Amino acid sequence: MTNYTAKTLEELLAKAAEDKGCAVEDLQYSVTEEKKGLLGIGNSVSADVFTMEDVKEFLFDYLGNFFTSIDQDIEVAIEERTDGFVVNLNADNNAVLIGKMGKTLAAFNTIVRAAVNSEFNKRIDVLIDINHYKEERYSKLRSMAKRIARQVQRSKVDVELDPMPNDERKVIHKTLNEWHNIRTESEGEGSRRHICIRYQADEEN
Repeated sequence: MTNYTAKTLEELLAKAAEDKGCAVEDLQYSVTEEKKGLLGIGNSVSADVFTMEDVKEFLFDYLGNFFTSIDQDIEVAIEERTDGFVVNLNADNNAVLIGKMGKTLAAFNTIVRAAVNSEFNKRIDVLIDINHYKEERYSKLRSMAKRIARQVQRSKVDVELDPMPNDERKVIHKTLNEWHNIRTESEGEGSRRHICIRYQADEEN
């Protein structure tokens, strides 16, 4: 991320786009300072500017430095999606990096997201996966959510799921978002936060 200063925001973004070799529409920015001169003389604006390519480079550098510091060889593949990035890692000790019930991976996700958000002063969706563990986990969660939702539709009895990380809860919310007579709610705090799949009668819709 680079800080630019110009007389107007339009000039600032044009300069940043030229430096980064991209279109103005590809820039993301946050204004850090704005000065108003007398009668328009001495106006200036400063802003931190970055592109998603800058985020990708930061991720490569951050992960490279992290695993070098623990003397670990690892393959890194970063895929940019409309809502952020999916980073797939592959190492000799994938099971250790994932941890029991994926807890080590969840903690690592929290650390990397915090580093990215702090660097770019913006919430950017980043998912760290280990040898497609999360991808397979999401597929299993979707199947489980549909199976339990059908059970709730038939029995009209609500079901509470086991606690799970925020990204996994989002998968279930999204999977069941438009199901007839079904609604999902997150309940609990911290590590005990979980999803309830509830029956919703037609008159409540």
